[in-house]
Amino acid sequence: MFIRFALAAFLALPATAVAEQLLADFEGADYSGWTASGTAFGTAPARGTWPNQQHVGGFRGNGFVNSYLGGDGATGTLTSPEFTVSQRFLNFLVGGGAHEGQTCVNVLVGGQVVRSAPGRDDEFLNMATLDLGDFTGKTARLQIVDSATGGWGHINADHFVLSDRAATPPITKRAVDTSRLYDETHRPQFHFTAQQGWHNDPNGLVFFAGEYHLFFQHNPYGREWGNMTWGHAVSPDMVHWQQLDHALWPDRTGTMFSGSAVVDRNNTASFQTGKEPALVALYTAAGGTSEESKGQPFTQCLAYSNDRGRTWTKYAGNPVVPNVGDGDRDPKVFWHAPTKRWVMPLYVGEKDPVKKDAKGNPTTRHVCHFYTSPDLKVWSFASQFAEELYECPGFFELPVDGRKRDSRWVLFGASGDYWLGRFDGREFKAETAKLKGNYGANAYAAQAWDDLPDGRIVYLDWMQGGKYPGMPFNQQMGVPLELSLQTTPDGIRLVKWPAKELGSLIANAESVTVPTAAGRHELPAAAKELLDVELEFIPGTAETVTLELRGQKLVWNAKAGELTAFGRKLPLRPAARSLGRHTEKPWNGSVRLRVLLDRTSLELFGNGGVTMASFCFIPAVDPGAALTIESGSLAKARLTARTLKSAWVK
Repeated sequence: MFIRFALAAFLALPATAVAEQLLADFEGADYSGWTASGTAFGTAPARGTWPNQQHVGGFRGNGFVNSYLGGDGATGTLTSPEFTVSQRFLNFLVGGGAHEGQTCVNVLVGGQVVRSAPGRDDEFLNMATLDLGDFTGKTARLQIVDSATGGWGHINADHFVLSDRAATPPITKRAVDTSRLYDETHRPQFHFTAQQGWHNDPNGLVFFAGEYHLFFQHNPYGREWGNMTWGHAVSPDMVHWQQLDHALWPDRTGTMFSGSAVVDRNNTASFQTGKEPALVALYTAAGGTSEESKGQPFTQCLAYSNDRGRTWTKYAGNPVVPNVGDGDRDPKVFWHAPTKRWVMPLYVGEKDPVKKDAKGNPTTRHVCHFYTSPDLKVWSFASQFAEELYECPGFFELPVDGRKRDSRWVLFGASGDYWLGRFDGREFKAETAKLKGNYGANAYAAQAWDDLPDGRIVYLDWMQGGKYPGMPFNQQMGVPLELSLQTTPDGIRLVKWPAKELGSLIANAESVTVPTAAGRHELPAAAKELLDVELEFIPGTAETVTLELRGQKLVWNAKAGELTAFGRKLPLRPAARSLGRHTEKPWNGSVRLRVLLDRTSLELFGNGGVTMASFCFIPAVDPGAALTIESGSLAKARLTARTLKSAWVK
């Protein structure tokens, strides 16, 4: 219920603090002064989980706001009486849908939304904080909004308190405010993010005329997935990005799903009009994913540009590959010089002729088809790789241990898992079982740049699943990674290492003296917001070694030979000096760990990139860092902490 300020609850605060002010706890029989519109909120607070709703937890007391009363299809608002902003922070509990501006808690001043926080696609109510310091002394209202009708189309909220203390890192701006563009509270500082809206897969990675191009799956209209359009950004170094106008917009054939781009240096498609070769994009037209494309299938289409990617023309002869399966998509095209043909690996969902589901219907097999073309316009089926490969195939050739005469082809899917083998221009034959590509929770749909002038293979993934409360954007990319193949004790493996261009962001590098005795040792040099840190140690008698950064513990276990991070386990045994990549000569028999830490993510590289993991998280407010050695001591240890600058600073 809404409480008169004279009856505000006084909580246990330091003597210098102002008592917190309870605005609403929804423990009454009705909303007590709040005004409800629509049907989503009913006439009284909920007392628990509504029928057909997942279990709701995290609310305080017996009552809370739950707009699932009429299911996800119901909409409405719940607006509080006026109150005076008497303290800087508004702390409250929120759950439900993560639809920015649609399932959210708003603060209104003068009738305008000045702060907003959505749910997190979670029925558990989590603490959120809005910074109202700009409005102290002004009259405001709270408004709980449910205007979404699809999945997660509801909002949960409870226990609104004004305080002079932030319960969590505060949201300082409303989601649509770009006055702090690229420096918002949860904006990654050396990972690419769109200016606004949702984004996912990297598309069309290509280098041309001194520019690295990054196209990406983008929703121009909101923070949730949908309305897939090709966003576009360019960079001189894969680190500093400038977002340009969108490249490909949805049309009657479908929304614009993932694909690739190439430089047609030999003008095989006859699209070139000037002195420079045309850029050509191959993309999936996702029929049936929009009102305009109802009834259309998924097909592969083509577009071209003669002004370095600034404007694009869709080919009049589209589609260049008709529908061949269930949701076939994500063409990754490249030029195969030995056969003088373009090659297209393509994900295809095929009906399994043997396996049936519980209802007796054929199940779908996720496979990769290979097509070839002399001109990018006419494509012929070449072969099929029958093992399970789901979405976003990637395919390239790398030398083994740097020996150009001994190479393997690498085929991977959206998960990052990969195979090594041989390719003759038409058919890929695997020589390994499927190998693990990333041990983390948040790497997906990677793609390698095409046509790099130095012959490197550098790729970029989407760090899926991160949370960015109160931000105008949603989701981020990983850092660009240079790939190589190296012989390890387990066989030939793909090695991933941050691209050398990331070094342009180093503001300060400090070698840290690391105690080797048992105990907890503070590491002030590693207590930074933006960090590139390398730890190397020879285990000695230590049973566990824990590196703690921004509230996250990375725990190495000697007996298991593995590292535990965010609840996941990564193989990490003491390694020979030659294993993986390194920035300085490593010790023989050591464990090496490199960590890239940004505002909302952490990427791990074990033993020079032989093992890798990607994680999204919101770090603890306390930037402390420590190394803990248990049950023994280290024989040798060293740590280098590099403080990084923002890539967005002009």
